[in-house]
Amino acid sequence: MPEHIPFTDNVTDLSNEDGYQFEFRCERCGNGYRSAFRRDFRSTGQKLARGLGGLFSGSLSQVGYMADRLLDRGTNSPAKDDALRAATAEIAPRFHQCRGCGDWMCGDGCWNDQVGQCVRCSPNAVEELAQLQAEARRRQVAERLETIDLVPKVPLARQAQPRCPACGAQAHSGGAFCSDCGTSLAPVVSCTGCGAQAARGARFCVTCGRSLTG
Repeated sequence: MPEHIPFTDNVTDLSNEDGYQFEFRCERCGNGYRSAFRRDFRSTGQKLARGLGGLFSGSLSQVGYMADRLLDRGTNSPAKDDALRAATAEIAPRFHQCRGCGDWMCGDGCWNDQVGQCVRCSPNAVEELAQLQAEARRRQVAERLETIDLVPKVPLARQAQPRCPACGAQAHSGGAFCSDCGTSLAPVVSCTGCGAQAARGARFCVTCGRSLTG
């Protein structure tokens, strides 16, 4: 009966024509480890055979073709099965499979050794408390900030005028006058006769008829 080759779902094949290497990643944080590169010395013979096949014609031209067939990088390659078995044994001590969710977790920061599960299924009590405290602090800061007047001198009831009507400069301070030319940024003007408010640009007061341009 052929031997079964163990493997996991968090492995990526990095093998190339010179040898074999595999990368294993934590399914929570994404950190991982690569197995040591195992050079396949048959590749040296393959390259030599391919070179001879390119130099000569006839039967020698088949040597490179046969070498390519013998050096199989597919999943059914015995050499690759051996390399995968060795890589799994090499990296396995750094990972744990959680019996709660079934994912593979690194032992460095994603494994709760006291419970025997990943920290996603069984969070570390101290780390969980620290995170909850940080969230509470952010929430309390936001709540307290709502009670503080950060714009005491800005006339919030007055319609904002983003640009000066005289020079067109951008208004940044939120004040009553343009910082470039000194023109009033108020959206209305007062009639000098009756004191009624009129829209900026109006030529006459709608209350008393007095000229607003003189």
